[in-house]
Amino acid sequence: MAYLGNPAYTMAVLEKHGFRFQKKYGQNFLIDTHILEKIIGAANITKDDFVIEIGPGIGTMTQYLCEAAREVVAVEIDTNLLPVLDDTLKDYDNVTVINEDILKVDINALVNEKNGGRPAKVVANLPYYITTPIIMGLFESHVPIESITIMVQKEVADRMQVGPGTKDYGALSLAVQYYSKPEVICTVSPACFVPQPKVESTVIKLTKYDKPPVEISDESFMFKVIRASFNQRRKTLANGLSNSGELNVPKENIIATIEKLGYPASVRGETFTLEEFAAFSQALLETL
Repeated sequence: MAYLGNPAYTMAVLEKHGFRFQKKYGQNFLIDTHILEKIIGAANITKDDFVIEIGPGIGTMTQYLCEAAREVVAVEIDTNLLPVLDDTLKDYDNVTVINEDILKVDINALVNEKNGGRPAKVVANLPYYITTPIIMGLFESHVPIESITIMVQKEVADRMQVGPGTKDYGALSLAVQYYSKPEVICTVSPACFVPQPKVESTVIKLTKYDKPPVEISDESFMFKVIRASFNQRRKTLANGLSNSGELNVPKENIIATIEKLGYPASVRGETFTLEEFAAFSQALLETL
């Protein structure tokens, strides 16, 4: 029976093991059973599912996942939490804890071994400082994932779902929307954690597309265009792209493509939709 959603049990476990929070890992442990149940419900975990949990902490959500899923692999970077997890997960025989940095784990191999290559579900209460690299790593490596249900800083969740013309719109918005359908599940108060973070959090579910909503012959090139467009937001698209060390495209090609597609010379990348970035990138590719 999952018990760690109760704050008293959480504090007792931390005290028993003399655990000290480490700022460098951005550790904030969830202590609200209603939020835990919402995450499990939103992720739609069933007894058929193989789940990868990133950052299990003391095993609070892991207990809930173990009760809902067929098998769970929890990836925890902090060695100090291993004896705690040995204790809190001792009653579950369907969980494996890996002491590793998630960015270094071969998730393809993991999914092949544990789930026969069928898509896994990812669930996580992500440290805020490393949210974007983790999400982008999961998407760009094309590992077999059905969905990612995560707790992130509210402003990061806002960035994932907005469109052109807003200050939060950027490369992360476009990447998330290219690979998945984002859906906000709930907002979470700082009071739901120990220790309390200084900001509100959001649970967001990213359901992976079988096929992206736009077509591009070289998605890596499109994302170079997108990153270059937002690296210097106040510059025109032509200047932003021609100044990019990543792209290495002649400025005359960029200007010719802008003109060919009927945009004004002053157009900025931040006004482009995902569809427009795909069309522009494809047209620019064809000039090379």
